[in-house]
This record gives sequence, C-alpha cells and structure tokens, in this order.
Amino acid sequence: MEVYILGILLLLSFGIFMVPAKIQYYYTLGLQVILICLTSVLTWQAFGGSEPIQLKILSLPSGDINLVIDKISGFFIFVINLTVLTGALFANGYLAPYRTKKTKTEMAWHFFNFFLLHLSMLMVVLLREGISFLVFWELMSVSTFFLIIFESEQQEIKEAGIKFLIQMHIALAFLLAGFLVSSTFTGQRFGFDSLAAYFGASPVFPVFMLFFIGFGIKAGFIPLHSWLPHAHPAAPSHISGVMSGVMIKMGIYGIIRTLTYIHTELLSVGMLILIISAFSGITGVVIAIVQHDFKRLLAYHSIENIGIIGIGIGIGVIGLAIGNPVLASLGFAGGLLHVLNHSLFKSLLFYSAGSIYQQTHTKNIEQLGGLMKKMPATAVFFLIGAIAISGLPPFNGFISEFLIYSGLFKSLSNNNLLLSFVLLGGIVSLVIIGGLAVYCFTKVFSIIFLGNPRSELTANAHEVKPDMLIPKYLIAFFIVVIGVMPFIVIGPLSAMTNELVGDTSILRQSSISLNYITLSLLILTGLSTALWLLKKRMSRNRAIVVETTWGCGYTGANPAVHQYTATSYADYIARKAKLLVGAKKHFKPLSKDDIFPAPTRFDTHSSDVFEDNLILKPVRKLLAFLERIAVLQTGNIQDYLLYAILFVIFISLITILNII
Repeated sequence: MEVYILGILLLLSFGIFMVPAKIQYYYTLGLQVILICLTSVLTWQAFGGSEPIQLKILSLPSGDINLVIDKISGFFIFVINLTVLTGALFANGYLAPYRTKKTKTEMAWHFFNFFLLHLSMLMVVLLREGISFLVFWELMSVSTFFLIIFESEQQEIKEAGIKFLIQMHIALAFLLAGFLVSSTFTGQRFGFDSLAAYFGASPVFPVFMLFFIGFGIKAGFIPLHSWLPHAHPAAPSHISGVMSGVMIKMGIYGIIRTLTYIHTELLSVGMLILIISAFSGITGVVIAIVQHDFKRLLAYHSIENIGIIGIGIGIGVIGLAIGNPVLASLGFAGGLLHVLNHSLFKSLLFYSAGSIYQQTHTKNIEQLGGLMKKMPATAVFFLIGAIAISGLPPFNGFISEFLIYSGLFKSLSNNNLLLSFVLLGGIVSLVIIGGLAVYCFTKVFSIIFLGNPRSELTANAHEVKPDMLIPKYLIAFFIVVIGVMPFIVIGPLSAMTNELVGDTSILRQSSISLNYITLSLLILTGLSTALWLLKKRMSRNRAIVVETTWGCGYTGANPAVHQYTATSYADYIARKAKLLVGAKKHFKPLSKDDIFPAPTRFDTHSSDVFEDNLILKPVRKLLAFLERIAVLQTGNIQDYLLYAILFVIFISLITILNII
C-alpha cells in the first residue's frame, strides 16, 4: 500500500504545473506533508521492531527491488522530513518577492524540483539495489541543480550550479565503479548486497576508497568540497538550509551504509576517516573565519561540522577495530546525533541569513550592523544557532560533541601508545574546531547585529513576517529540548548503534552523565531567571535611556571607521593561516610625498587554496593546451580534407607494416 501511495504522489507532483499560481505552494506543501506522514509511520514501525521492514516495489528477473527500512534508514528519514518541512514552511515568505518577478511556470518548476529533492533523498536511504539507488542519487543531484540556479539570470549563480552538477557526476562515477567492482568480482547482484561478499573475501581499502570519494564529494570533506562554498551562497536560503541541513548528509549516510558491510581492515579505514575529518573540520572553520559573504561563511561551517561527524564515525570504526565498545558506541552515537543537531542549527542559521538578505539585499557582512534593533527575533534565532554550532551548552551541539569527547577520554588510557596519540589527536582537533567556531560566530553576530549600521542597506530593514519565523520557532524548540533533556535521544541512539556495534549498554550508562547535564542546566536556568527577575524589579522605577553606541572618541561620517569590521576581527587568523585561507590585500600605500593624497580604498579577499591548486590550475593548463592545438581548426575545407587523407595514409601504413 505504501509503495502505491509513493507512486501516486509522484504522479500528482506533475499537477504543480497545472494548478493556479496562488495555490502552487500549498499544493506542493500538501504533497510533502503526505510524504512526511507516510515515511514517518514506516520509521516508527522500524524503530519498534527488531527486523528491518521490506516493501517490494518491482519484480525483475535479476531479483526484486525493495524498500528497506532499518533503524539507520529510519533515523535519516526523520532528519530529512524535519529539515524539508521547516524549509518548505520558510519558503512561503522567502519566495514572496519573487512571485512578481518569476512566471507561473518558473515557480512551478522550482516547487516541482523541491518535491523531487525530498522524494529522491528518501529513496536514497530506502534502496539497496544498485541501479535504482544510483537513479535516485542522480535525480537528487539534478533536482538540486535546478534549485540552485533559481536566479539563473545571474552568471555567477549559473556557474555555481554547473560546478555542482559536474562534481556530482564525478561522485556518481566513483560510486558506479565501486558497485561494478564488487558485483563483478563476487558475481552477486549489482548494489549494496554485493559489498558484504566482496569485503569478506577481497582487500577492503581500494574499493572503500571509491565509495568514500563518491560519498565524500556529496558530504563535502576537504579536498572534495569545492562545489559547496559556491552552491550554498547561490541557492535560495530555504534550499541552502535543506542542502546543508540534510542533502550533504546523504554522503554521510552512504559512508555509514558502506561501513555496515566491512568487518576487516577496520583500523586503517577508521584512521582514514578520522584524519580526513579532523583536517576538514579545522580547515573548514579556519577558512570560514575570513569570509565576508555570510552564506559562504556558513557553507564552510558545513564542512567543519561534516568533519565533526566524521571524527565521531572514525573513532567509532577504530573502536570496532580494537574491540573497544565504549569508543565505538560513543563515537557512532555522537556522530549520528550530530547529523541531526547540525541539520537543526545549520538550517536555523541559513533561514536567519535568508531573512537578513531579504531585508537588506546584501550578503556582505561588512555592509551590515545594528540589525538587532530592527530584527530582534531574527537576532535571537541566529544567536541560538551560533551558540549551538559552537558546541556550547545549553543547546544541542554540546550534547553530540560531549558524547564524542566522552568516548575519547574514556578510552585514552586503555590502548597502546600509538592509539592513545591518535585519540589525543581527536580530542585536540575537537578543541581547536570548537574554539575557532566561537571566534568565528562572535565575529559574525557582533558585526551583523550589534553596533551601528555600516551602510544605508539596513535603513529600511524590519522584522520578517510570522510565516518566516514559525519554522525558526520549531527548530529552536528541538535545539533547546535536545540540549536541556538529552536523555530523550538515548533510546533511538542505542537502537542505531546496536546495528553498528551490537552493544547498547554503554549508551544506557551514559544517560546517567546526561542526567547530570540536565540537572546542571536546570539549576543554571533557574539562577539566570532569578537574576533577571531581580534586575527587572530593581529597575522597575528607573527610566531606561537608549543612546547611540559609544564610538571610543572616533565617531565620524563613516561608521566603519569607529567600529570593528569583519576584516579587522579576522585579521589575526588571516595572517597566521595565510597559506591556508589564501587571504590577499589590495591597496596602494601612501608615501611620505603624498601631501594631498588621492582617494584610495582597501580591499581584502580570500580564495580556496584547494580549489585553486587541485581544480582551477589543472583546468587552466588544459584550456591553454586546447587553445594551442586550436590552430588546427582553420575553417578551411582544404585543410580538413588534408587531415582526412593523412589519417587514411597513417592507417594504411599501420596495416601494411602490421604494427598492431
């Protein structure tokens, strides 16, 4: 029955092009709500049973194609549905200004692809048969491409979409190669089911690398990430929230699904994941610090958090390799919980960024300032997301990182010296990532929301309408609940880690520590509330005066002169990590002879050194080579006939001399 409903929903989605423009959004939202309800019921059944649920879609001579819902699939279904629902709710208000600029067909195409993205992500986590899995994997990429280029009249947005699509097809090629190798060598069916037989009898590392690269491009591990900083700023904010919140997690799902079939060479696999993840996390947050475009900054923080998730998964695999159930359970649990947590606070940050962009029409941090007075609700939601993404209590990011830290610290002294150094490296990596995240979001929040406006773009800004605030309230609710009452996630986490580790007792014991966290946060909340009430009472009879922010005695015509800028705030990191962030300054210094200096300007920008050296530099060399051989393309018919004659002579000589 469920399969038939999925088919009916897919057919009904074409009705988006036929319904009146006024109800296109509500028609799409209705289809998505039905899809959410259907798959949520399946998720509930999967978590309630001991065996995976299987639903047959199609019978073929090579075997049946089934939807398979186990607890890992069910968890990702929940993350997909929650993130897509909040994105759909936010889209109504965010897209309001575009309804007068875009035609009915253009809006219908956007909503249709949004539904396809939702459906394809669900099918990716439900399918195990290789061809159907890759079909929906490709459909997910193509629908995302069209969502990214929503404002395709801008050249840079089209370029960002093309970069995304090219790299997604490269990822598809690696996945196809992995499935072909495993199915060819085992003689089993093309798909995930062939991996168990292949990894059980053949070297694991080479084929795992094919899958890790394919899924890693989607996830955004460095240096496989170069599409991500371009696509997120180009896409509408509700799409950026869904892409960062859950679409890139399809790469994480693929890696975890592949790991379920591996039982040998786990130490080398775990070390690979841990090293790349730690490097991605640190590098991502360092590059984020020097960004001026706040959506590009958030994109690099997606890379950072993929690194945190990968650290959890990596130490989980190492725990399995060395027979340490504490390290394995807490590593996998922390990594999986961070998948959910990141989907929450990152979508909240992107929706808040979308609200700022809608009101100011700029993504440049340097042109903002003082928005907390004009957009107080958005400021509070952004602050909640900033605290959560920095891994600070009392919000959800702290809980998932706490689980990873717990696994590392509890296992630090129970291994040989080399492994202890590896685990210590994981701890240091998390500390660096967390500290730099606080540094970065201190910059972002203060420059955007505090101080005085740095340009006229904020003059007409005001709080967004309630339909753009409702999804933020929903997300903030989950962020606070997980942060304050983390024991509620232990049950689902235990069920999932049981499929990976086979031991749920560790997480049950960890719930005691989480209860202490809840108690501590309740005490802190109580004390904070009491202090606030006391302050309120003491200032009840006093007049509150609001004045302009003190300018340190340097107030002038240009607000940027007497306030911190994003550039000056990040200058220390930009100088210390110059080779990594590619920061460059453009200005003409004044000489001592410039008695009456001409107007000048100071500009800075950063570039992605990995994209520059691994992609752009080889592409430039290829283009230069093609330009050199383009001299053969003369446009003269006699020359082309000569080429054909020379080719015939060459083939004849090879044949006569029997060279081949």
